[in-house]
Amino acid sequence: MATGDLAKAPTPLVEDGGEGTRPDGEIRLTPDAPDEPGPDPVRLAQALQRLSEIGGDGRASVSRLAFTPEEREAHRVVGAWMAEAGLTVRVDAFGNTIGERPGARADLPFLAFGSHLDSVPNGGRFDGIVGVVGALEIVRLLEEGGVTTAHPLRMVAFANEEGARFGEACLGSKAVTGMLSPRDAERLVDADGTTLAAAMAALGIDPRQIEEARWPDGSVAAFLELHIEQARLLEARGLQVGIVDAVAGNTRLRVLVHGRADHSGGTPMESRKDALAGAAEIVLGIEALANEPNRRTTVATVGRFSVSPNSITTIPGSVELAVDVRDIDSDRQRDTAWRVVELCEQVCARRGLDLEHVVVSDTSPSVLPLWLRRITKDGCVELGLTHRVMSSGAGHDAQILARRMPAAMLFVPSHNGASHVPEEWTGVDDIVSGVRALYASLLRLDRFLSEEVA
Repeated sequence: MATGDLAKAPTPLVEDGGEGTRPDGEIRLTPDAPDEPGPDPVRLAQALQRLSEIGGDGRASVSRLAFTPEEREAHRVVGAWMAEAGLTVRVDAFGNTIGERPGARADLPFLAFGSHLDSVPNGGRFDGIVGVVGALEIVRLLEEGGVTTAHPLRMVAFANEEGARFGEACLGSKAVTGMLSPRDAERLVDADGTTLAAAMAALGIDPRQIEEARWPDGSVAAFLELHIEQARLLEARGLQVGIVDAVAGNTRLRVLVHGRADHSGGTPMESRKDALAGAAEIVLGIEALANEPNRRTTVATVGRFSVSPNSITTIPGSVELAVDVRDIDSDRQRDTAWRVVELCEQVCARRGLDLEHVVVSDTSPSVLPLWLRRITKDGCVELGLTHRVMSSGAGHDAQILARRMPAAMLFVPSHNGASHVPEEWTGVDDIVSGVRALYASLLRLDRFLSEEVA
C-alpha cells in the first residue's frame, strides 16, 4: 500500500506523528500502514482531499454553499466517481446526485445510503463529505468483492443540507420525501436577496419541477447515513462508532429590530432608539433562556448579526438576527422558540423599538427505530468496534428521511468536537472504522429484510 502525502499543501501547523488530517494541511496516512482487506484508507483520503479542494482555500477552510458553482462541481465529481464504480447515475429535479445498483431481486425496494456535499461558509472538510466518500467506498467494496445484494442499492449525495445559504436545512432530503414545493423555492431567500428558485435556475435546474424529485412511497426500504459526530463524546471515551437513537429538531427565526439611526455625537442618550443595544439585550436573553435548568437539552444560537448602517458615527437604526433553537424534545423546542419571540417583544416594547420576526423553518426531532439500531449495533459487535448509543444535537438528512422510512445514523469521532470550522478533523483510521460499520450494517439489513419478505 502506498503511504505518505496524498496531495501537496502548505506546511502543516503541527506534526501529528502519524495518521490523521492536519487542521490546516493535507490528508495523510500512517507511515507504513499495513495492508488489510476492507475499506482502502488511501482511496478514502484521496477522495476527501479532492473534494476539499472544491471551494477550499488551499489549507483547511471550505466554502461550498448550496446552489453555487462550487457545490455543483462537487456533485459533478462525485457523479463521475459513482459512474466509475459501476452505478447508474442521475441528477434529480432538486439537484441531488443519485447512483443506483441493481439487486438480485427485482421485487424488493431500494436500500439507500449517503450524505451531503454542501458546507457552511468557511467550514471544514469532513461534515457530510465523510458520509459521501464512505458510501462510495461501500459501492467499490461490493464491486471488488463481487457481492450482489438482494435489494437494489441507491447512493445519494444530497444538495443543500446545511441551510447556511437559504436558512432552511435538509432541502435535498425534504425534496425526496415530498416535503418541498416550488412555492418554498420562491419563499426562501439568501442574504443577498436571491431566492432559492433563482439560484437553482441560474445553474440550469428548474425549480418548477422540484416535486418530481420525490421518491414514491415504498420505493426505499431504509436509509443509512455515516457522519462525523460534531461533538466530543466518542473521542473523549476512546470509542470508534456512535449509534444515533435520536436527532434534535430545530426552529430557525429571522428577527429584525428597528430603531432610529441618529448622529452618535449629537443625540443624547435618553433620546436614542438604538437597535443594536436592544438586539444585544436579546442575544444575552436568548443565552440565559437556553441555560434555564428545565431546558436540559436545549441549545439556542444567534449565528448571524447584521447592523445597519454599520458606521462608527451613527447610532444603529436596524439589526437583523438569525436565531437557531434546537432540542431533542419537540415540546421544549417549540416552547423555547415561543419564549424567544416573547423576549424580543418585551425588549423592544421597553426600548421603544419596532420588531419583525419570521419563522424561517421548523423541523421536529426524530427518534430512529430501535430494530434498525440493533442491526447497526450487531454489526459493530461482530467487527469488534467499540461503540455506544447517543443522540445528535445537529440536524441531518437521515432525520428528515426518518419521517417516511426507517433510517439509521452512525457517527465517527470528531477531534476536539470541532465542526463547521476549518479545524474540523476526523482521522482516516476512524473513517475506515465507520465505513466498516456501515458496510456490515448494510449487508445485515439486506439479509434481514429479504428474509423477512420471504
